[in-house]
Amino acid sequence: MSGDGQQTGPGDAGPLKRAQPEPGPPEPQPRPESGPGKPAPASGDGATRRTVIIAGAANVFVCVIKLVAGLLIGSSAMLAEAAHSAADTLNQAFLLTSVHRGARAADPEHPFGYGQERYFWSLLAAFGIFVAGAGFSIFEGIIALGREESGDPLIAYIVLAVAGVAEGISFIRAYSQMRGEARRDRTGLVEHVQRSPDTTVKAALFEDSAAMIGLVLAAAGLALRQLTGSGVWDAAASMAIGALLIIVAVKLGLDSRNMLIGRAADPDEQQTIREEIEKTPGVDALIELLTMHLGPDHLLVAARVDFSGDINSDEAEDLASRIDRQLTERLSVTPHVFIDPTRKGGQEDAQPTPEASGPR
Repeated sequence: MSGDGQQTGPGDAGPLKRAQPEPGPPEPQPRPESGPGKPAPASGDGATRRTVIIAGAANVFVCVIKLVAGLLIGSSAMLAEAAHSAADTLNQAFLLTSVHRGARAADPEHPFGYGQERYFWSLLAAFGIFVAGAGFSIFEGIIALGREESGDPLIAYIVLAVAGVAEGISFIRAYSQMRGEARRDRTGLVEHVQRSPDTTVKAALFEDSAAMIGLVLAAAGLALRQLTGSGVWDAAASMAIGALLIIVAVKLGLDSRNMLIGRAADPDEQQTIREEIEKTPGVDALIELLTMHLGPDHLLVAARVDFSGDINSDEAEDLASRIDRQLTERLSVTPHVFIDPTRKGGQEDAQPTPEASGPR
Protein backbone atom coordinates (compact mmCIF):
# COMPACT_ATOMS: atom_id res chain seq x y z
CA MET A 1 0.00 0.00 0.00
CA SER A 2 1.32 3.39 -0.89
CA GLY A 3 1.12 4.59 2.68
CA ASP A 4 3.24 1.84 4.22
CA GLY A 5 6.97 1.51 4.34
CA GLN A 6 6.70 -2.29 4.28
CA GLN A 7 4.76 -5.04 2.58
CA THR A 8 3.74 -8.46 3.77
CA GLY A 9 2.41 -11.06 1.41
CA PRO A 10 1.03 -14.58 1.85
CA GLY A 11 3.68 -16.89 3.08
CA ASP A 12 6.08 -14.08 4.03
CA ALA A 13 8.21 -14.59 7.11
CA GLY A 14 7.98 -10.91 7.99
CA PRO A 15 7.92 -7.39 6.60
CA LEU A 16 9.77 -6.72 3.38
CA LYS A 17 11.72 -3.66 2.32
CA ARG A 18 10.36 -1.37 -0.34
CA ALA A 19 11.78 -1.80 -3.81
CA GLN A 20 14.85 0.30 -4.57
CA PRO A 21 14.33 3.11 -7.10
CA GLU A 22 15.01 2.18 -10.70
CA PRO A 23 18.05 3.72 -12.40
CA GLY A 24 17.31 6.57 -14.75
CA PRO A 25 15.75 10.02 -14.50
CA PRO A 26 14.31 11.01 -11.11
CA GLU A 27 10.73 9.94 -10.69
CA PRO A 28 8.08 12.64 -10.06
CA GLN A 29 7.23 12.94 -6.37
CA PRO A 30 3.86 11.36 -5.52
CA ARG A 31 1.17 13.17 -3.61
CA PRO A 32 1.21 12.96 0.20
CA GLU A 33 0.45 9.47 1.42
CA SER A 34 -2.02 8.54 4.11
CA GLY A 35 -0.49 5.71 6.04
CA PRO A 36 -0.87 5.29 9.77
CA GLY A 37 0.09 8.46 11.59
CA LYS A 38 -0.03 10.61 8.47
CA PRO A 39 -2.87 13.06 7.81
CA ALA A 40 -5.23 12.40 4.95
CA PRO A 41 -4.69 14.59 1.89
CA ALA A 42 -6.36 17.95 2.23
CA SER A 43 -7.03 18.36 -1.49
CA GLY A 44 -10.27 20.25 -1.74
CA ASP A 45 -10.95 20.12 2.01
CA GLY A 46 -10.20 23.82 2.50
CA ALA A 47 -12.49 24.81 -0.37
CA THR A 48 -15.20 22.45 0.87
CA ARG A 49 -14.95 23.87 4.40
CA ARG A 50 -15.34 27.44 3.09
CA THR A 51 -18.32 26.41 0.97
CA VAL A 52 -20.06 24.85 3.98
CA ILE A 53 -19.32 27.83 6.25
CA ILE A 54 -20.69 30.32 3.71
CA ALA A 55 -23.83 28.20 3.28
CA GLY A 56 -24.26 27.91 7.06
CA ALA A 57 -23.92 31.66 7.63
CA ALA A 58 -26.46 32.39 4.89
CA ASN A 59 -28.91 29.88 6.35
CA VAL A 60 -28.71 31.33 9.88
CA PHE A 61 -29.44 34.83 8.55
CA VAL A 62 -32.34 33.90 6.28
CA CYS A 63 -33.86 31.57 8.87
CA VAL A 64 -34.26 34.44 11.32
CA ILE A 65 -35.77 36.92 8.86
CA LYS A 66 -38.11 34.30 7.35
CA LEU A 67 -39.37 33.29 10.78
CA VAL A 68 -40.05 36.91 11.77
CA ALA A 69 -41.87 37.58 8.49
CA GLY A 70 -43.88 34.37 8.72
CA LEU A 71 -45.08 35.19 12.24
CA LEU A 72 -45.90 38.80 11.38
CA ILE A 73 -48.10 38.06 8.35
CA GLY A 74 -49.24 34.52 9.22
CA SER A 75 -47.81 33.01 6.05
CA SER A 76 -47.56 29.22 5.99
CA ALA A 77 -45.12 29.33 3.08
CA MET A 78 -42.82 31.73 4.96
CA LEU A 79 -42.88 29.53 8.07
CA ALA A 80 -42.11 26.52 5.87
CA GLU A 81 -39.17 28.42 4.40
CA ALA A 82 -37.98 29.26 7.92
CA ALA A 83 -38.09 25.56 8.79
CA HIS A 84 -36.24 24.82 5.54
CA SER A 85 -33.45 27.23 6.47
CA ALA A 86 -33.32 25.89 10.05
CA ALA A 87 -32.89 22.36 8.72
CA ASP A 88 -30.20 23.56 6.32
CA THR A 89 -28.36 25.28 9.17
CA LEU A 90 -28.32 22.06 11.18
CA ASN A 91 -27.16 20.17 8.13
CA GLN A 92 -24.28 22.58 7.53
CA ALA A 93 -23.13 21.78 11.06
CA PHE A 94 -23.24 18.07 10.15
CA LEU A 95 -21.31 18.70 6.94
CA LEU A 96 -18.69 20.85 8.67
CA THR A 97 -18.23 18.07 11.21
CA SER A 98 -17.82 15.57 8.36
CA VAL A 99 -15.00 17.60 6.79
CA HIS A 100 -13.19 17.91 10.13
CA ARG A 101 -13.53 14.29 11.20
CA GLY A 102 -12.96 12.86 7.72
CA ALA A 103 -9.54 14.57 7.53
CA ARG A 104 -8.15 12.80 10.62
CA ALA A 105 -4.93 10.84 10.27
CA ALA A 106 -5.01 7.12 9.61
CA ASP A 107 -4.25 4.90 12.59
CA PRO A 108 -3.87 1.15 13.29
CA GLU A 109 -7.64 0.75 13.77
CA HIS A 110 -8.44 2.70 10.59
CA PRO A 111 -5.44 2.15 8.29
CA PHE A 112 -7.18 3.77 5.31
CA GLY A 113 -8.12 6.89 7.27
CA TYR A 114 -11.52 8.32 8.12
CA GLY A 115 -12.64 9.55 4.69
CA GLN A 116 -15.80 7.43 4.71
CA GLU A 117 -17.02 9.28 7.79
CA ARG A 118 -17.92 12.08 5.38
CA TYR A 119 -20.70 9.81 4.05
CA PHE A 120 -22.08 9.07 7.52
CA TRP A 121 -22.55 12.76 8.32
CA SER A 122 -23.97 13.43 4.85
CA LEU A 123 -26.52 10.70 5.53
CA LEU A 124 -27.46 12.45 8.80
CA ALA A 125 -27.83 15.71 6.87
CA ALA A 126 -30.22 14.02 4.43
CA PHE A 127 -32.23 12.68 7.36
CA GLY A 128 -32.33 16.16 8.87
CA ILE A 129 -33.67 17.66 5.65
CA PHE A 130 -36.37 14.98 5.50
CA VAL A 131 -37.57 15.31 9.12
CA ALA A 132 -36.92 18.92 10.15
CA GLY A 133 -37.48 20.52 6.75
CA ALA A 134 -39.93 18.43 4.75
CA GLY A 135 -41.92 17.15 7.70
CA PHE A 136 -42.56 20.58 9.18
CA SER A 137 -43.32 22.17 5.80
CA ILE A 138 -45.99 19.64 4.91
CA PHE A 139 -47.51 19.69 8.41
CA GLU A 140 -47.58 23.50 8.42
CA GLY A 141 -49.25 23.49 4.99
CA ILE A 142 -51.99 21.15 6.19
CA ILE A 143 -52.88 23.12 9.32
CA ALA A 144 -52.70 26.41 7.36
CA LEU A 145 -55.66 25.40 5.18
CA GLY A 146 -58.05 26.85 7.76
CA ARG A 147 -55.90 29.78 8.86
CA GLU A 148 -56.94 33.37 8.13
CA GLU A 149 -54.41 35.67 6.48
CA SER A 150 -53.11 38.68 8.38
CA GLY A 151 -50.42 41.31 8.05
CA ASP A 152 -48.91 43.10 5.09
CA PRO A 153 -47.42 40.66 2.52
CA LEU A 154 -45.00 43.40 1.45
CA ILE A 155 -42.85 42.41 4.44
CA ALA A 156 -42.68 38.86 3.13
CA TYR A 157 -41.67 40.00 -0.37
CA ILE A 158 -38.86 42.13 1.05
CA VAL A 159 -37.65 39.23 3.19
CA LEU A 160 -37.76 36.87 0.21
CA ALA A 161 -35.70 39.32 -1.85
CA VAL A 162 -33.07 39.68 0.88
CA ALA A 163 -33.03 35.92 1.42
CA GLY A 164 -32.60 35.44 -2.32
CA VAL A 165 -29.42 37.52 -2.24
CA ALA A 166 -27.99 35.58 0.72
CA GLU A 167 -28.95 32.19 -0.69
CA GLY A 168 -27.66 33.23 -4.10
CA ILE A 169 -24.21 33.99 -2.70
CA SER A 170 -24.11 30.55 -1.07
CA PHE A 171 -25.36 28.86 -4.25
CA ILE A 172 -22.76 30.60 -6.43
CA ARG A 173 -20.02 29.44 -4.06
CA ALA A 174 -21.12 25.78 -4.17
CA TYR A 175 -21.75 25.94 -7.92
CA SER A 176 -18.32 27.47 -8.57
CA GLN A 177 -16.57 24.76 -6.61
CA MET A 178 -18.38 21.97 -8.43
CA ARG A 179 -17.79 23.64 -11.79
CA GLY A 180 -14.09 24.03 -11.01
CA GLU A 181 -13.83 20.36 -10.06
CA ALA A 182 -15.65 19.35 -13.24
CA ARG A 183 -13.29 21.48 -15.34
CA ARG A 184 -10.28 19.92 -13.58
CA ASP A 185 -11.60 16.41 -14.30
CA ARG A 186 -12.55 17.42 -17.86
CA THR A 187 -16.18 16.41 -17.47
CA GLY A 188 -19.52 18.18 -17.80
CA LEU A 189 -21.02 19.74 -14.67
CA VAL A 190 -24.07 17.45 -14.56
CA GLU A 191 -21.92 14.36 -15.11
CA HIS A 192 -19.50 15.47 -12.40
CA VAL A 193 -22.31 16.05 -9.90
CA GLN A 194 -23.65 12.56 -10.60
CA ARG A 195 -20.26 10.85 -10.31
CA SER A 196 -18.48 12.91 -7.63
CA PRO A 197 -17.61 10.94 -4.46
CA ASP A 198 -17.69 14.17 -2.40
CA THR A 199 -21.19 14.08 -0.94
CA THR A 200 -20.42 17.11 1.26
CA VAL A 201 -20.19 19.57 -1.63
CA LYS A 202 -23.12 17.88 -3.37
CA ALA A 203 -25.22 18.32 -0.23
CA ALA A 204 -24.38 22.04 -0.10
CA LEU A 205 -25.18 22.46 -3.79
CA PHE A 206 -28.48 20.56 -3.59
CA GLU A 207 -29.56 22.44 -0.47
CA ASP A 208 -28.78 25.82 -2.02
CA SER A 209 -30.58 24.85 -5.24
CA ALA A 210 -33.62 23.75 -3.23
CA ALA A 211 -33.47 26.99 -1.25
CA MET A 212 -33.60 29.11 -4.42
CA ILE A 213 -36.53 27.08 -5.77
CA GLY A 214 -38.24 27.27 -2.38
CA LEU A 215 -38.07 31.08 -2.43
CA VAL A 216 -39.83 31.10 -5.80
CA LEU A 217 -42.53 28.75 -4.51
CA ALA A 218 -43.07 30.88 -1.40
CA ALA A 219 -43.34 34.05 -3.47
CA ALA A 220 -45.81 32.36 -5.85
CA GLY A 221 -47.95 31.21 -2.92
CA LEU A 222 -48.03 34.70 -1.44
CA ALA A 223 -48.89 36.30 -4.78
CA LEU A 224 -51.72 33.86 -5.50
CA ARG A 225 -53.07 34.33 -1.98
CA GLN A 226 -53.15 38.07 -2.60
CA LEU A 227 -54.82 37.74 -5.98
CA THR A 228 -57.48 35.18 -4.98
CA GLY A 229 -57.95 35.99 -1.31
CA SER A 230 -57.66 32.28 -0.56
CA GLY A 231 -55.10 30.90 1.90
CA VAL A 232 -55.12 27.58 0.05
CA TRP A 233 -52.38 28.82 -2.29
CA ASP A 234 -50.11 29.73 0.61
CA ALA A 235 -50.69 26.31 2.17
CA ALA A 236 -50.09 24.61 -1.17
CA ALA A 237 -46.77 26.46 -1.51
CA SER A 238 -45.75 25.20 1.92
CA MET A 239 -46.55 21.60 0.96
CA ALA A 240 -44.75 22.02 -2.37
CA ILE A 241 -41.64 23.16 -0.48
CA GLY A 242 -41.96 20.04 1.68
CA ALA A 243 -42.18 17.81 -1.40
CA LEU A 244 -39.10 19.52 -2.86
CA LEU A 245 -37.15 18.82 0.33
CA ILE A 246 -38.21 15.17 0.27
CA ILE A 247 -36.72 14.83 -3.23
CA VAL A 248 -33.45 16.44 -2.11
CA ALA A 249 -33.28 14.31 1.05
CA VAL A 250 -33.88 11.06 -0.84
CA LYS A 251 -31.26 11.90 -3.46
CA LEU A 252 -28.62 12.78 -0.85
CA GLY A 253 -29.52 9.73 1.22
CA LEU A 254 -29.16 7.36 -1.73
CA ASP A 255 -25.80 8.89 -2.70
CA SER A 256 -24.49 8.53 0.85
CA ARG A 257 -25.78 4.95 1.08
CA ASN A 258 -24.04 3.98 -2.16
CA MET A 259 -20.74 5.37 -0.91
CA LEU A 260 -21.06 3.78 2.54
CA ILE A 261 -21.62 0.29 1.14
CA GLY A 262 -18.62 0.68 -1.17
CA ARG A 263 -19.00 2.27 -4.60
CA ALA A 264 -16.47 1.45 -7.30
CA ALA A 265 -14.47 4.05 -9.22
CA ASP A 266 -16.34 5.50 -12.19
CA PRO A 267 -15.80 3.84 -15.60
CA ASP A 268 -13.31 6.46 -16.81
CA GLU A 269 -11.13 6.02 -13.72
CA GLN A 270 -11.30 2.24 -14.06
CA GLN A 271 -10.24 2.52 -17.68
CA THR A 272 -7.28 4.70 -16.68
CA ILE A 273 -6.24 2.15 -14.06
CA ARG A 274 -6.50 -0.70 -16.59
CA GLU A 275 -4.43 1.19 -19.15
CA GLU A 276 -1.69 2.04 -16.65
CA ILE A 277 -1.40 -1.55 -15.41
CA GLU A 278 -1.59 -3.21 -18.84
CA LYS A 279 0.98 -0.91 -20.45
CA THR A 280 3.55 -1.56 -17.70
CA PRO A 281 6.49 -3.55 -19.16
CA GLY A 282 6.49 -7.02 -17.62
CA VAL A 283 2.70 -7.29 -17.34
CA ASP A 284 1.08 -9.85 -19.65
CA ALA A 285 -2.53 -9.29 -18.63
CA LEU A 286 -4.81 -7.69 -16.07
CA ILE A 287 -7.03 -10.58 -14.97
CA GLU A 288 -9.30 -8.83 -12.48
CA LEU A 289 -9.70 -5.27 -11.18
CA LEU A 290 -11.64 -4.27 -8.08
CA THR A 291 -11.97 -0.68 -6.86
CA MET A 292 -13.79 1.04 -3.98
CA HIS A 293 -13.90 4.62 -2.75
CA LEU A 294 -12.58 5.02 0.80
CA GLY A 295 -13.64 8.67 0.94
CA PRO A 296 -13.63 11.61 -1.46
CA ASP A 297 -9.81 11.57 -1.73
CA HIS A 298 -8.93 7.88 -1.43
CA LEU A 299 -9.47 4.87 -3.68
CA LEU A 300 -8.78 1.19 -2.98
CA VAL A 301 -7.35 -0.62 -6.04
CA ALA A 302 -7.01 -4.42 -5.94
CA ALA A 303 -5.70 -6.10 -9.10
CA ARG A 304 -4.91 -9.68 -10.09
CA VAL A 305 -2.09 -9.40 -12.61
CA ASP A 306 -0.33 -11.95 -14.83
CA PHE A 307 3.36 -11.02 -14.90
CA SER A 308 5.58 -12.00 -17.84
CA GLY A 309 7.65 -15.19 -17.58
CA ASP A 310 9.29 -16.41 -14.40
CA ILE A 311 10.18 -13.11 -12.77
CA ASN A 312 12.06 -13.17 -9.51
CA SER A 313 11.10 -11.50 -6.25
CA ASP A 314 13.03 -8.28 -6.90
CA GLU A 315 11.53 -7.86 -10.36
CA ALA A 316 8.00 -8.47 -9.05
CA GLU A 317 8.56 -5.90 -6.31
CA ASP A 318 9.87 -3.42 -8.85
CA LEU A 319 6.88 -3.89 -11.19
CA ALA A 320 4.42 -3.46 -8.34
CA SER A 321 6.20 -0.26 -7.23
CA ARG A 322 6.09 1.10 -10.77
CA ILE A 323 2.34 0.44 -11.06
CA ASP A 324 1.81 2.17 -7.73
CA ARG A 325 3.70 5.28 -8.87
CA GLN A 326 1.93 5.43 -12.24
CA LEU A 327 -1.52 5.30 -10.67
CA THR A 328 -0.59 7.93 -8.08
CA GLU A 329 0.45 10.29 -10.88
CA ARG A 330 -2.59 9.68 -13.12
CA LEU A 331 -5.50 9.56 -10.69
CA SER A 332 -7.11 12.60 -9.06
CA VAL A 333 -7.37 10.70 -5.76
CA THR A 334 -4.81 8.88 -3.62
CA PRO A 335 -4.80 5.17 -4.58
CA HIS A 336 -4.13 2.33 -2.16
CA VAL A 337 -2.85 -0.35 -4.55
CA PHE A 338 -2.78 -4.08 -3.89
CA ILE A 339 -1.25 -6.36 -6.55
CA ASP A 340 -1.93 -10.12 -6.63
CA PRO A 341 0.36 -11.93 -9.14
CA THR A 342 -1.78 -14.69 -10.69
CA ARG A 343 -1.22 -16.89 -13.72
CA LYS A 344 -3.78 -16.30 -16.46
CA GLY A 345 -4.50 -20.00 -16.79
CA GLY A 346 -6.72 -19.91 -13.72
CA GLN A 347 -6.71 -19.79 -9.97
CA GLU A 348 -5.62 -23.40 -9.69
CA ASP A 349 -2.43 -22.55 -11.55
CA ALA A 350 -1.73 -19.40 -9.57
CA GLN A 351 1.84 -19.00 -8.38
CA PRO A 352 1.79 -15.76 -6.41
CA THR A 353 5.05 -14.01 -5.70
CA PRO A 354 5.00 -13.05 -2.02
CA GLU A 355 6.96 -9.85 -2.53
CA ALA A 356 4.40 -8.39 -4.92
CA SER A 357 1.20 -9.63 -3.35
CA GLY A 358 1.31 -7.49 -0.23
CA PRO A 359 -0.27 -4.06 0.15
CA ARG A 360 1.28 -1.38 -2.05
